[in-house]
Amino acid sequence: MEKVRAKKHLGQHFLKDLSAAQKITGLYRSTGPVLEIGPGMGVLTQYLVERKDLELFLVEIDRESVAYLQKHYGFTDKNLFDADFLEVDLNRVLGLTPDDKFGIIGNFPYNISSQIFFKVLDYKDQVQEVVGMVQKEVGQRIASPPGNKDYGILSVLLQAYYDIEYAFTVPPGAFDPPPKVDSGVIRLVRNYDKVLGCDFKKFKLVVKTAFNQRRKMLSNALKPIAAQAEFPYENKRAEQLDYTQFVEITKAIFE
Repeated sequence: MEKVRAKKHLGQHFLKDLSAAQKITGLYRSTGPVLEIGPGMGVLTQYLVERKDLELFLVEIDRESVAYLQKHYGFTDKNLFDADFLEVDLNRVLGLTPDDKFGIIGNFPYNISSQIFFKVLDYKDQVQEVVGMVQKEVGQRIASPPGNKDYGILSVLLQAYYDIEYAFTVPPGAFDPPPKVDSGVIRLVRNYDKVLGCDFKKFKLVVKTAFNQRRKMLSNALKPIAAQAEFPYENKRAEQLDYTQFVEITKAIFE
């Protein structure tokens, strides 16, 4: 197969380093349906189509890229969707039921990478694995343990359901055009042994409220939702707690 090189358009940064592309796709170890976000001109796709254990779907918002992928790989509207990932019903486009499992892979656009992971959380019982390239600091934040400045809202929410690995860094020279920052590749694997034990929406509200004023003690940071409630860890800051401790707080406030 002729190996595809990245094409520059839409002002985005497209991966041109084929060894990095192979490493990224090699990290993905699940089988069955997998959705590639923003395949562009197929730099990752060319390796994914070689995997006979995958049922590959793609979502791409750029029509020039859609036309290229249709021409060079024979994708049709059954497996290649000209759409915005953030707006589509994933079960509908993939032809899945809420009980079906699938994975996600891609070189995620910097400007929507956090939104992509919030959408992953909407499908957390179905998304069994995610391999994504993001801005390095975003990847470090998601994989960060409690106790440092990188740790934040997405860290807590994703770690409540996924085992997370920051895999490797990709330098600017691997892209066309080169970005001004390093990129990072992360891998998330759903851990179905993790059971939250409280309402997710309330848990998410507690975490977001706590980190909105992350420099304050939780006794002050959580006043907007817990003015009359007693809860543990009042004298801690949000970045000091892991997801299990936020679960304890959620139960204390709402149950």
